[in-house]
This record gives sequence, structure tokens and C-alpha cells, in this order.
Amino acid sequence: MKILIIDDEKNIRISLTRILEDEGYEVESCGNIADAEKCLEEVDPDLILLDVKLPDGNGIDLLSRIKKIMPFVPVLMISGHSSISDAVRAIKIGAFDFLEKPLSLPKVKIAVKKAIEFYDLSMKLRRFEADSLRGWRMIGKSEPMQELNKLINRVAASNAKILIQGESGTGKELIARQIHRLSTRHDKAFVKFNSAAIPRELIESELFGFEKGAFTGATARKKGRLEEADMGTLFLDEIGDMEPAAQAKILRVIQEGEFERVGGNQTKKIDVRIIAATNRNLPEMIEKGLFREDLYYRLNVVPITSPPLRQRKSDIPLLIDHFAKEMALELAQKPKRFEADALQLLMDYDFPGNVRELRNIIERIYLLTDREEPTAEELRRLIAIKDLGEKDAADFWNETIDFREKRRQFERRYLEEQLGKHDGNISRTAEALGLQQGNLSRKLAELDIKRD
Repeated sequence: MKILIIDDEKNIRISLTRILEDEGYEVESCGNIADAEKCLEEVDPDLILLDVKLPDGNGIDLLSRIKKIMPFVPVLMISGHSSISDAVRAIKIGAFDFLEKPLSLPKVKIAVKKAIEFYDLSMKLRRFEADSLRGWRMIGKSEPMQELNKLINRVAASNAKILIQGESGTGKELIARQIHRLSTRHDKAFVKFNSAAIPRELIESELFGFEKGAFTGATARKKGRLEEADMGTLFLDEIGDMEPAAQAKILRVIQEGEFERVGGNQTKKIDVRIIAATNRNLPEMIEKGLFREDLYYRLNVVPITSPPLRQRKSDIPLLIDHFAKEMALELAQKPKRFEADALQLLMDYDFPGNVRELRNIIERIYLLTDREEPTAEELRRLIAIKDLGEKDAADFWNETIDFREKRRQFERRYLEEQLGKHDGNISRTAEALGLQQGNLSRKLAELDIKRD
């Protein structure tokens, strides 16, 4: 934890520095407002001790400016001659407490400890509220989900790097958040960085932060996502879209635990757990020179596959119920119930967009119909996919291509569907199809069908 002391009396700065460093804090100090404003640009304090009377201005005015740029950093005001009105004004602006000179060093230590505890609790509450609002929950009781949860529980407590692979919309971020919640870092920050959502030229400055003047428009120093995740978890979503220069810097963070901000030369140490995710084939990208092989092996310590919805169809009713309640709450409507034929229609659909597509469909139903029990016919109309599987089937049979390729397509499609009906369980699928389990396993490997 970093503490900044702003006081014009040198002896007080020395005394406070000694007792706070003895308590294990990093301490910086300065004696006037001009130096303090420079120091605030260079140091990211977790707590500030600020004198009211300074040689070049009023500390309360500086407090007001600090609260605009660092609203969550607690400030302890120090004064030897201030009035009650000064104290009241400081508290209204956002000071955590008001300490009178001559300072009692034991009282200072207690006040500092309370301020930092309050800051930590405030940060935890903000993160909890943010997660609660987003409703981060993993829904499902199918065999693939049970296996996934076992793996998560097994690796969460470690600091091992994790690479989550899977199709878009399968819930890779949910997996990352669940790992963080079950880890020893659960009370620290979970910070997401999506390489695909940020322009390539801004990836490094957003990830690593930048110094004032690093580029046009950099009017003040800014922390990056990596620094925000210190002591917590950094989730690198869509890692396959990260540009090569940023890949090299992330590799250095993993290997050495250090980095520099863009435009800076000060090396910063960092302690962060990295979880990465992608829907792209990284080994293929490595062969094409689009992704660093050494970074892939550093990230892929524990590989986790997020199963597509078609491989856990027994979870669809649970997901529909969850999303229906969520939409009802969000839109202030009564929860909708789905008739058997409507539910079966959704169960028969393969959901190429996975869980995200299912959620979008439920939201569309809530927005576009007043019926409390939507029918299958209404569902077809609202989703705007005629007969769902039937249209797709017609396209499949009408396509004219090489016979062997069409047979391979059929076998792959049929076996994927059967696996989905049995939640990815090979032995149950083989029994249902009248096949030997070994023969089915070989056929799945031949068709490159992944059951995870």
C-alpha cells in the first residue's frame, strides 16, 4: 500500500514516514502544493495525509482537486490551527478523518489502518455490486457442466495460468469469473481486457497504461488494465486478436512480473493471475505466424474448454427459466412460461450462437409479445427463423457436393446431435446407437468431433 504525506513541516514528514514504513507501507512525501501535484502524477497513492495550511495554498482546496481525480482514495486531513468550519468543510468534500496537531503517533496509526480498511471494503463492495448487477452465474447440471465445475474447483485455488477455449457465446467469461471467485484473490479486482473490442493502436496504452505526454491527447498519466488488476486477476478475452507487440509485453509480464507504461521508462512490478480466452484456433495461428508460440505455451498451463450449448441440451430448460426470470425483473413484467411445443422447438434447435443466442431469443420474446405462454408458432414468427431445424435441413439435403464429403457432413452432424442428446457421454451415446464404445470413439476422432 502506498501512502503520500503532504505537510510543510519536515520533522512531521520524517516522523510519519518512519512509523508508517515500520508498519509495512510505502511512503512518499512533499512539503507544498506544487510538489504535491507533481507527486500525484507520479505516485498512485492508496491513502493521502494532507495538511490544511501549506506555504503555497490551502490544503482543503487541494483536497477538492484530489477528490475529482481520485474519488475513492481516502484522505486524512492534518491541522494545528483550523476551525470547526474547516473540519466540517473538509468532511463534506470527502475527507475520511481530521487529525489535530500535535499528532499522536498511535492515533495516526489507528486512523491510517481504519482508512485503508474502509478503502478495501469500499472496493470489495463496488466489485460485488458490479458482479451482482451483471448476474454472473453458471447455469447447468448436464454432464459437461459437472465436469467443467469439477475442473474449475480443482484449479481455482492455484495461481496457474489458464487458457479457456470455446465457441463464441459459450460463457468463457463466466468460467473466468468463477475461477476468480473461488481463488485466493477473490477479494481483489477482476479486470477484463478484450483485445477484439479495442482498436489495435490503443491496445498497449489501454493494457499497460501511459505517461503524460506519451502521445497526442495524453494530458495526464493513466493506469492500464494490468495495473488495475494488481494482486487480483486479469482476464484477457479474445487473446487471439492481440497484436504481436502487446503479445511480447504480456509474455514479459508472465515471465518476469514487470512492465512499463507507454511513454515511460520506470519498470513496475506486478502480481497478477492471468486467465486468457479465445474462440480462435491458436495452434493454426502459430503455424501462420500470427500468434507467439512461447506465449501460447505460457498461457496454456491449464486448458479449459467451454462446451457449446448443442452438447448440453438438457441445460436448455434451466437456462430458459433463468433468462425468463432475469428478463421479467429487468423489464418489470410477469415471468413467461413456455408451452411444451415451444420448449421442444428450442430444444431441437442447435443454437450456433450458443447461450448468448438463447438469451437474446428470450429477451426478444419478452420485448415483442404480451403472451404469458408463447406458443411454438409465435416463437417461429418472433425469432424469424422459419421452422428452425426444418429450413436448415432442407438446405442440407438440397446442396450438391461430392458424395464422400456429404456423407462425412451427415455423419458428423448426426453424431454431434446424438452426443448433445446424451450430454456428451460417449458410453450412453454408443449404447443408444447400438455401437461399441471404442468404435464410436474412433469415429468421433476421425470426424474431429470434440465432446468436451
